Amino acid sequence: MYPKAPNDGRESLSTLLGVPRSGRGVLPRLEATQAGRAGGVASCKSMWRGLWTLAAQAARGPRRTSNLCIPQPQYTPPNLRHLAIIEPLVYLTLRLRLPDALIRLPSGSRLCTRRSSGALAPGSGATIFALSSGQGRCGVAVIRTSGPASSQALRILTAPRDLPPARHASLRLLSDPRSGEPLDRALVLWFPGPKSFTGEDCVEFHVHGGPAVVSGVLQALGSVPGLRPAEAGEFTRRAFAHGKLNLTEVEGLADLIHAETEAQRRQALRQLDGELGHLCRGWAETLTKALAHVEAYIDFGEDDNLEEGVLEQADIEVRALQVALGAHLRDARRGQRLRSGAHVVVTGPPNAGKSSLVNLLSRKPVSIVSPEPGTTRDVLETPVDLAGFPVLLSDTAGLREGVGPVEQEGVRRARERLEQADLILAMLDASDLASPSSCNFLATVVASVGAQSHSDSSQRLLLVLNKSDLLSTEGPGPGPDMPPHLLLSCVTGEGLDGLLEALREELAAVCGDPSTGPPLLTRARHQHHLQGCLDALGHYKQSKDLALAAEALRVARGHLTRLTGGGGTEEILDIIFRDFCVGK
Repeated sequence: MYPKAPNDGRESLSTLLGVPRSGRGVLPRLEATQAGRAGGVASCKSMWRGLWTLAAQAARGPRRTSNLCIPQPQYTPPNLRHLAIIEPLVYLTLRLRLPDALIRLPSGSRLCTRRSSGALAPGSGATIFALSSGQGRCGVAVIRTSGPASSQALRILTAPRDLPPARHASLRLLSDPRSGEPLDRALVLWFPGPKSFTGEDCVEFHVHGGPAVVSGVLQALGSVPGLRPAEAGEFTRRAFAHGKLNLTEVEGLADLIHAETEAQRRQALRQLDGELGHLCRGWAETLTKALAHVEAYIDFGEDDNLEEGVLEQADIEVRALQVALGAHLRDARRGQRLRSGAHVVVTGPPNAGKSSLVNLLSRKPVSIVSPEPGTTRDVLETPVDLAGFPVLLSDTAGLREGVGPVEQEGVRRARERLEQADLILAMLDASDLASPSSCNFLATVVASVGAQSHSDSSQRLLLVLNKSDLLSTEGPGPGPDMPPHLLLSCVTGEGLDGLLEALREELAAVCGDPSTGPPLLTRARHQHHLQGCLDALGHYKQSKDLALAAEALRVARGHLTRLTGGGGTEEILDIIFRDFCVGK
């Protein structure tokens, strides 16, 4: 399928082991030396023992002598050509890590190189403390410490008592270490690392929530040597640094803290549980296996003993991954809308009851209601919890040819917001459907947007006929040519339950249902890395050279790794953690 890769100067695994790129010559020929099958088990055990020894030596790096490195004695495993098929992760570990550990010089000597793991350092090593519960008067306030001096701080504040049993609440008298004055009688919990939230030694003081008590305990902790106040998000950052949370789980925790609606809470819990991270790790493992197969073909493509279909299997896995990535990227930013709020715009002709509906949905007097047409001349916005979904609700000016420059500007802004809306609530006066303004609104807004409302378009529309209480019970209702609609009376509230149910269905389509389906992408960073992975897989399919195809797989795998926190830069981490409150 692919032409043989030219010698591009890279040190392959076979070169490092002293084997020509063809895979022949120096490798011990197990087939020639074995006397039958009797020694097969012993040879297999020896092979795996040697492989893991080689991987460990590669991870540690060669021995240093002055400025040069003398390599450790290397084991040459038999049948290495089959390793990519049997254990692709082991093969790729050797294939990728050995060139990083040993760099061949022209003279044949090797210089030591050191590469960063990309993991975030746990911090300065100081012990931090902060109030982790809310500010103000409360029944119980939680003060938390994390770091090596946590046990010392607990002993000093509860002297002369010993440490309580791990993860058991104990009632202790807290005293100021400087004056010995009692501060409070509190519950204390001791969490020795690594079995704690941050992975370090942690202590929690559950004190009474009065400002004087909290202030006194914080000042007492500040007087303990080795302790300092925590920065915003530093507890969670240490948990990330110690592998307790990956980056998507950290983002889920931040979203859970800021969740204001039921849908946001459900989505944040799913991300905190690691669903998105597990999905990305599964994709990364698929790419690892495909990359191992391609690298095996580069090293042993001329060997007759290499199993057939290696590259075809890699292509099948890549195609399946492309389909999965494309499905997640076609979610039309639903996860981001769920996190930040969908934009719902109420529009219609003047005096249709738009402001009354906004006040009814927001449960507060956001807009001025008046029988005079054109009362609303600007865009009024208010955040609302609609059927469990976060919504930014906008009241706009009535759409008509304005009689003055101020109203004309309001109409222009209203049309501008219509283009930005995720969901349009189109309102008409049910008792005045034959008026020119209603007919014009049906022809221009409802007809154009409503035709695309249930397609793949990002905009959706609900037509609401207000003032149903003015319709005569014996008179004719809306005509049969009227588009699908809902009847509502903002005065009596009749029809409100049906409208809320319709809004719930539409918002579930716009934002996604957080309780079902695959995990949503809640941030632009997620979309960026998945799109980068998909683009790299496209380069893989177009590559005519195996070396370029393998590099494309490495780039794709790197995007998935960075999505969950591997190899993340300090700038990205700072942006994520700065939104946390102090104490978390």
